[in-house]
Amino acid sequence: MSRTEVDIEPESGPPPGDDHSFFGQPRGLLTLSGLEVWERFSFLGMQAILVLYFADAVTSGGMGMSAGTAASVSAAYGTLVYLVSVAGGWLADRILGSYRAVLWGGILIACGHYAMAVPTAGMTWVGLGLISAGTGLLKPNVATMVGKLYRTDDDRRDAGFALYYMAINIGAFAGPLITGWLGDHQGWHWGFSAAAIGMTFGLIQYVVDRRHLAGRKHAAEYALAPAAMRRAVRLITSGLVVTTALAVLLAAAGWLTMDRFVDLLTLVSVIAPVVYFAVMFASPRVTPEERGRLRPYIVLFLASTVFNFILFQAYSTMILLASTNAETAILGFDFPASWYASALGAFEVALAPVVAALWVRMGHSQPHASNKIAIGVVLGGLSFLLMVVPTSGHSSDDYLMSVWWIVGSYLLLGLGDVLLETSGMSATTKLAPAAFASQTMSLWFLSLALANGIQAQTVKLYDDVSKPAYFGVNGVIAVAAGLAVMASARWLRRTMHPVR
Repeated sequence: MSRTEVDIEPESGPPPGDDHSFFGQPRGLLTLSGLEVWERFSFLGMQAILVLYFADAVTSGGMGMSAGTAASVSAAYGTLVYLVSVAGGWLADRILGSYRAVLWGGILIACGHYAMAVPTAGMTWVGLGLISAGTGLLKPNVATMVGKLYRTDDDRRDAGFALYYMAINIGAFAGPLITGWLGDHQGWHWGFSAAAIGMTFGLIQYVVDRRHLAGRKHAAEYALAPAAMRRAVRLITSGLVVTTALAVLLAAAGWLTMDRFVDLLTLVSVIAPVVYFAVMFASPRVTPEERGRLRPYIVLFLASTVFNFILFQAYSTMILLASTNAETAILGFDFPASWYASALGAFEVALAPVVAALWVRMGHSQPHASNKIAIGVVLGGLSFLLMVVPTSGHSSDDYLMSVWWIVGSYLLLGLGDVLLETSGMSATTKLAPAAFASQTMSLWFLSLALANGIQAQTVKLYDDVSKPAYFGVNGVIAVAAGLAVMASARWLRRTMHPVR
């Protein structure tokens, strides 16, 4: 092994369960959480202004899209981000290892944000492509590395994921504040520049504090044989070149329009999880016991899809609603509409430690993971049902609703997100077959891809139906889905062992 390899990825830290140096949690949790603060700062800071940038007039520096198209394209971008996470999980398991996958993912994300800082439409699309590839490498593997800090039966595990998720939302709170102000006062590309600088800070602290990451290997845990690895690298490289060239040719010929590209991503987001579940169920590397735990995981996957269909609209239809029909002033202080997105991050920062402390206090008597997830889905639905009230009873579209309606909606959504995502990610790391550790976390992120893929189609109706009907129907569907998961609680408790 070369000196460079040792410098990049040193020996593992303390064994899982033995490290209590970070407020009773492993010190590596601080390192990974610090990375996520800056990754979410950059990603969600950019996301908070992306739909507004798409919808803004060309003469004002935007892309000149209609509101429905802007929301659809923004959702399609989210679909692409989470679809690529499947490849990111596979690359970590078979070629790169988790540490290198996260490192290279962060580098691609930073480069993508720097590209978006260049004020041309072409560089916007290049930047979004780089960020999609980088996030697909980074997101599933950071969460997997958090899981490796704990033994499966460690009662600190869910609390650790709650603290990790709190860190994520520190970035989610700060990002829209800074990028939103810059986008509103200096121009959209200044906001994208702030996102680039934030990701750079995240990379620096990740490399500096890498020695605290427990359970890392010098290579992938289930690495391909050398000959197979060389073939895989050649196939991946040639596939990327051919796909890029084909996309450019089809776009130049006028066939690959934006609408067709969005529809294609939605189709892939539906097919990919079906295929992936089938591969895992059929794999000889998956034991009968592990296969049995994958069945209830399908229910959790669908619950995550429904909730995140609502959640992601906090950065699309809700932001568009805030920009046209909500007050943007508190106590005489005017603020950009994108700042509403920071309310979601603020609530999650405040609620995550409360939820973590509650689970630690309750210990073995805390609700089963499936019930936590079900409650989260119901809260997500209620957040949309709440919006039916202020959007109803208006004869025209020139009304302004109080700030507190959207803030209240984000409060419900934030609590639901803390409950669902922390329990879902924790359950995923425990239910994952050993040979598909990172890839099962990628499967969790495929639920986010599916949510965005469905959203990319439904948000097209945002301009065509009444606001009460739009938010009401979506909210009712989410509440019904959460109640269905609660009704399956007995079967889920029995089949999800060892998940509590």
